[in-house]
Amino acid sequence: MGLFTRDIQTMQDLFVHQLKDVLYAEKRIVKAMPALIDKATSPELKNGLQMHLEQTRNHVTRLENVFRMQDIEPSTVKCPAIDGIIDEAEEISGEVADKGVLDAAIAASSQAVEHYEITRYGTLIAWAKELGRADCASILGETLQEERQADQSLTQLAEQRLNHAAAA
Repeated sequence: MGLFTRDIQTMQDLFVHQLKDVLYAEKRIVKAMPALIDKATSPELKNGLQMHLEQTRNHVTRLENVFRMQDIEPSTVKCPAIDGIIDEAEEISGEVADKGVLDAAIAASSQAVEHYEITRYGTLIAWAKELGRADCASILGETLQEERQADQSLTQLAEQRLNHAAAA
């Protein structure tokens, strides 16, 4: 189902479609992150990515719970946006020989993922509230907070260490 098809007739349909998109994205991230963690050389970057991988697994569980709260079986729709972001991250990290530059590239790619997720969760929260589902909005809000924290941690690490090491 494409985003703007006749299968989406109501705000609820749109909300569920976006939940499916984000569930696909989170599952794709869970599969892709271990390779980036293995390539990272900065202990702080490795540790931060590993911690966020564990959070991402919890994000999948939370999304599945949001589906069930609405009596809907969790399912996914392909998300070309996250596929592109992850494909680009894999491509860039495969081409960089300098370990400092590689770590900076991994951090930047990881932030692109976080920014995508932040926009999606923000939208889902707004839609959940509009649909009278404060319960769903609350659960999605927990994940949004973790995504923002991950982005902030990556920014601090990049600005304080990784970018400087890459430029040296």
